[in-house]
Formats: sequence, C-alpha cells, structure tokens
Amino acid sequence: MSFAPKDEHEAQVQFALERGIPAISAVMGSMRLPFPSRVFDLVHCARCRVPWHAEGGRLLLELNRVLRPGGFFVWSATPVYQKLEEDVQIWKEMTSLTASMCWELVTIQKDTLNSIGAAIYRKPRSNKCYEEREQNSPPMCKSDDDPNAAWYVPLQACMHRIPTDESERGARWPVVWPRRLRTAPGWLNSSQMGIYGKPAPQDFVTDYEHWKRVVSSSYMSQLGISWSGVRNVMDMRAVYGGFAAALKDLQMWVMNVVNVDSPDTLPIIYERGLFGIYHDWCESFSTYPRTYDLLHADHLFSKLKKR
Repeated sequence: MSFAPKDEHEAQVQFALERGIPAISAVMGSMRLPFPSRVFDLVHCARCRVPWHAEGGRLLLELNRVLRPGGFFVWSATPVYQKLEEDVQIWKEMTSLTASMCWELVTIQKDTLNSIGAAIYRKPRSNKCYEEREQNSPPMCKSDDDPNAAWYVPLQACMHRIPTDESERGARWPVVWPRRLRTAPGWLNSSQMGIYGKPAPQDFVTDYEHWKRVVSSSYMSQLGISWSGVRNVMDMRAVYGGFAAALKDLQMWVMNVVNVDSPDTLPIIYERGLFGIYHDWCESFSTYPRTYDLLHADHLFSKLKKR
C-alpha cells in the first residue's frame, strides 16, 4: 500500500488510485500512522526526502513499530549514492541511528545505468541486540505503551520489545501466500471469543466460508455489477477481511477498514497478506473524491447510528 502527503505540485495519491494502485493520503509528522504494529513485511521509500535521522530518529522509529520482526526497509535517497557534503553527513547519522536500533544493513545496490542506489535494512527478529547495547538509546518503550494504539496517538521515540513467545503475534513469520490468506493465524487463541461469538480461530474460518459463499452465489451474479470494470474496492467494516479474501481471484484490491470503536481485528487482516487501516466513520476518509469503484458496507450504518 502506498501513501504520500498532499503535494502542491503532484497529487501522487490521486495518480496512484487512478492507476488502480492502493494508496492513501497520509503524513509522517507528530502522530502514529493508522496501522497496527509489526504488520508490514517490507517498507519502501524511493526518491526519499524524509528526514529519518532527525529528532532522535522519531520517524524511523515509527517505521520500526509497523515493520514486522525480520522485515525489510528499502531506502533509496541521495545520501545512499551521492557524496555531497550534506549527503555524507546524513548517511553518517543514519548509519549511527540504524546501528543503535539494531537494524542490519543487508546490502547497498546501485543501478549501473543511472547510478541511483538503494540501501536495504533488516529489523532484528529477537531482543538479543537490544539487551547487549552499551547505551539504551533509542530507549525501549515503557511496558504500558500499547504498540497497536494508532488512532491520534503521538509518535514515541522508543522501540517495543520483539515478541519471543510463539503464542504472540510477530514471533513467527506468517505462512506463505496464498495459504496465509485462508489460514487462521497461529497466535489466535481458542480461549478468545471472536466477533461472532465462536472461539477466535473457528470464528475466522466461519467468516471466510460465509463470504466465499455470499460472493460466489450472490455478489458475482445477482447484483448487476460488471466486475471486470471494478478495481478499487473499500470494505468499510472489514472485521477479519473475509470479503476481501473471497475476491482474491479477481483483478482488484480491497482497502479493509477497521473502525476504531470495534474490536481490533486489523492485525489479523495483515497476517492474511491483506492490508487495511484504522478509521472513525464519524470523520472523513483520507483520500481524494471519486477514487473508489465500489464501497462495501456490511452492518456499518446500524452500528454508527448508536453513536
């Protein structure tokens, strides 16, 4: 999923959506991004002018929050491949910052034609490096800081510990695609009740089977929609992402929205290899007008009326 700020020169997000590419308008500033922690396998920043090294690395620490343990950060910017004085200084500061965050510099590659390069970093998969640091800088987050809290939550200049118990989300890499799409995450516990009242893993499977049945028997043939012309889809109340999963064989993508006043199922959606965002439907959605081909709202407005 792509995101960029509104730019006075180029409406980058609008261009992406018109091309049929998932994107949102967002800014890395003073608040956390509207995503849970440890969900992205890879973060990519090209022609990247974000000052990752500034203010104690606060913005890079936000990437660390949303990046899965063992996940990658691909950084393509002039400090990687140019030798101007400013670029050299930024590279020096980034090298120091990423080392203190225990990120591994996997490789630096340059294009042989234009000499533009990219540095690839990897987030650690254990706490060993954190525990062996000579200085606690950047500091570890306090135990009461919820890494998944992301709706109007100020950025924190700290790092969360990496889960090591296999019953915790993030301790293991998800199973391969497309199996991860239809498999309940291993960290979903049967002692937890799901949204629909069954044990969470069973609830997950039931929801997926329900949407496969509804989509194949009704949506595809009885709604009068020419699905070949549909590309940009939003599920305004995604729950487990079952609707998006049921559409996996079609040439479209689904923005899965989990309401901030609902149970937090967005990590499950990402674990399936889908993507989504937290949102409050009492506020406007961060996109351009007329950019979605289809909006799907299952039991959404009846719940909003209660607010």
